[in-house]
Amino acid sequence: MMATDESPGQEHALFMQWAKSQGVTINGITPARFPGRRLGMKATRTIEENEVMLSVPVSAMLTIDSIPASFVEQFPSGTSIHCILAAFLSHGDASFLQELEPWRKVWPNFREFEDTMPVLWPEHLRRSNSAFEKTTSDSNSSSETSSSTAPPSLLPPSISGLWNTFQHEPVGVDYETRYQNLLAQQEHRLQTAWAHVRTVYPEIEWSTFAYYWFIINSRSFYYVSPGKEEPEDWNDAIAMVPFADYFNHDDDAACEVIWTGQNYLFKATRQYEQGEEIFMSYGSHSNDFLFVEYGFFLPTNANPSDSIYLDDIIFQDLTIEQKKDLIGQDLFGNYELTRPATAPTLPKNIQAAAALKTMARRDWKLWITGRSRRGFCGDRCAGVVRGWIDGYRGECEAVVARIEAMLDDGLRNCGGDGGGSWERGRLEMLVERWRQLRGLCEGALEMVGIGDTGS
Repeated sequence: MMATDESPGQEHALFMQWAKSQGVTINGITPARFPGRRLGMKATRTIEENEVMLSVPVSAMLTIDSIPASFVEQFPSGTSIHCILAAFLSHGDASFLQELEPWRKVWPNFREFEDTMPVLWPEHLRRSNSAFEKTTSDSNSSSETSSSTAPPSLLPPSISGLWNTFQHEPVGVDYETRYQNLLAQQEHRLQTAWAHVRTVYPEIEWSTFAYYWFIINSRSFYYVSPGKEEPEDWNDAIAMVPFADYFNHDDDAACEVIWTGQNYLFKATRQYEQGEEIFMSYGSHSNDFLFVEYGFFLPTNANPSDSIYLDDIIFQDLTIEQKKDLIGQDLFGNYELTRPATAPTLPKNIQAAAALKTMARRDWKLWITGRSRRGFCGDRCAGVVRGWIDGYRGECEAVVARIEAMLDDGLRNCGGDGGGSWERGRLEMLVERWRQLRGLCEGALEMVGIGDTGS
């Protein structure tokens, strides 16, 4: 994508000068504004394959090692690095923070986070299975009218953990779901950090801390202190890398990111033409994950890692005995379907759950261990899976219709906070995401209908 000639602003030019003064080497790239999107990085000349475009030394980064030990030691045991970094940006040494001022001036403002981050949306838009509740009077969510009837969930199921077209029953079994219940996971991290920071700075305002927490959450890179083991929570292996945070995300970006232990290098893996936008990859993540963590998602068909999860639909269709059989074979949960072009066959765990619905238990146990194929029928399995996918598609249809009606109705009945244009923007993000999910369902139905079921 080609950039416009519009300058990103004087503050960005001053930040570039500051970054260079900190030892950052900038080679053939610059921040730029792209039509209809956020700031990004563009090539100022032809960049050759294998050319290093950016080098950032650890001395220029904001890490847990940048912070005085006396500040870190104030916090209770178990406080996340994420929390301490956010607290430092609001309550750290004034002279140190003043040195970061050119960098801080190019960060997004809190309004931008409120517009795009579901965790900061009003309750009627962010309803989920999370136990999180805002406990501060200065939170920017609107006050909700009490009602005995819960509003519909407008967030996708992988984000909210909720459904509108069927009653979601508790699974009753703990299993790791990194890419499901996303909002609850994020809110738990944020709420825990909020509790910890208030033990040290009880006067801190929610909006101030949340702002810096999201700055770090959306702009951090991998970092572990020298000689230290990786933390159990991968969210805590973080640091901020100046200038590198201009790169926008593409799942298959032609930019290799290298951490040497002394600096971050960003190397082109193909030739870039002058004016072309340069992306990096934030990792192979679904659009729901990108939505929750970064406040954006990739366009339809642009994310090969996008997916739907059938867990809740499958679980309600299985007996306790069948669930135990799947657990025994390590095939329980995370029933993920990606785009057919990415994975043109059914995952083993989905096929196993479907076969369990169509076979005698004894035959299934022989089949799953490779000792017999008696009783297995690929067509019957495919029919079961199509029913599950169609249930997800039905959810998509119902929620898309509801959001479209809210938009057509001028938002009069959405219980909004008075900011009509802000509310409309959020609803438009939601309906676009649900349309993407509907497309994933339709692609999966086509794949199961005509593709190889692995039989």
